[in-house]
Amino acid sequence: MEFKAANVVAAKLKAAKLKAAISLCVIAAVPAQAHHAFARFDADREITLHGTVSEFQWTSPHAWLILTVEGNGRPEHWTIEMSGAGGLARQGWTPDTLTPGMLVSAVVHPLRDGTNSGQFLEILLPDGTRLGQAASAPR
Repeated sequence: MEFKAANVVAAKLKAAKLKAAISLCVIAAVPAQAHHAFARFDADREITLHGTVSEFQWTSPHAWLILTVEGNGRPEHWTIEMSGAGGLARQGWTPDTLTPGMLVSAVVHPLRDGTNSGQFLEILLPDGTRLGQAASAPR
């Protein structure tokens, strides 16, 4: 009898561990899916922002550009989400590509809710260089 009881306990323990492992995989997948949900950006709209680089954060999983734009007679800060540092580096970017005080024009998909943020598409640097996804697209 002890042998059967031990097998039953071992089988129940194995099933519980399997259930826990599956639960952890599902829980881990939810933030990854949410992280790549770009539905918050309006992909049907592109706006061009003319402003001054306040900050360029060379980070992963996403780099960030903080741009100060003149809006309604006062400065407005725009937060622009970019691809990660690794992806930008493969496109020729460096941590020093954008520096505070630099005057640029950036093309973004704006947020649907109207807040001052967007998904990066392209940037025009002061020397006329165009960088970004839209820069490589046929015109």
